Amino acid sequence: MRSTVHRSLIAGAIFALATTLPIGVAHAAIDPSPDFQQAPLPDQFTILKMGSRGIEVHNVKKRLRDLGFTPGNLSSTYDSALRMTVWAFQKANGLRPVDRIDLPTWQALLRPRRIRPLVGYGGPERAEIDLQRQLLTVWKEGKPVLVTHISTGARRSYCEKGHCGFADTPVGDYRVGVRLPGWSTGILGSMFYSVYFNGGIAIHGSTLVPRFPASHGCVRVPLHNAVPLYRLLQPGDPVYVRRPEVHVERRPEAHPERPRRIPRARHPEAPRIPRGHATSARPAHGPRGR
Repeated sequence: MRSTVHRSLIAGAIFALATTLPIGVAHAAIDPSPDFQQAPLPDQFTILKMGSRGIEVHNVKKRLRDLGFTPGNLSSTYDSALRMTVWAFQKANGLRPVDRIDLPTWQALLRPRRIRPLVGYGGPERAEIDLQRQLLTVWKEGKPVLVTHISTGARRSYCEKGHCGFADTPVGDYRVGVRLPGWSTGILGSMFYSVYFNGGIAIHGSTLVPRFPASHGCVRVPLHNAVPLYRLLQPGDPVYVRRPEVHVERRPEAHPERPRRIPRARHPEAPRIPRGHATSARPAHGPRGR
């Protein structure tokens, strides 16, 4: 009985937030009210994961949709689309992406972080690709309207189907070019609703979008986000690809000491990495794919 009451409180809190926010409100546009910030969480909560069903799953989907994280359909089933949407939400809130909605994720759903732009001069209409967190954000009228999990270049050499290269998604400033609806086939695989922005490198839907960089250079997105992205990104829209540094907060020391000098001597058995080994070449002629 007590567990049921706790689950109802959680579901009620999420449902109340989902129904009071207008559809399409982006993450950065949300300013939590004092009541929102002080909303207590029960001691017990429901862990949602693949296969979970019920009103809680439905309300979580509505909440994510209103925060700008498209979860696909609004059914009451925890499916693969919701799993990847939860990954995106967790990463955007500084959490490690996991295959469940746990207590930290519930807390983030009640008190989400603001989405910060990668590029301050990017303009009101743009797409930003964060290679560090594997996130893509589309901005419209200066507000993030869609945030999705992605999988970019694996940063490794490959030779497949008679085509060799270095799998990388180059950092830089680009613009949307050719757009191909439906399924298309490139040199290295099939792509769904492709949006090209750097030669043969495209943003496209894929059936394989793991939690780590795994593509040949393209930006893979979950299938349920391919069509919305295709509609949002128009020819000429800026696309910014960045690999921001990870800033780790350091605890203040009670008695600061003079920093010790770290020797720069190299271990004789350490492997030598050739200069420029991780640089990427321009994409080959024609669509790269995957």
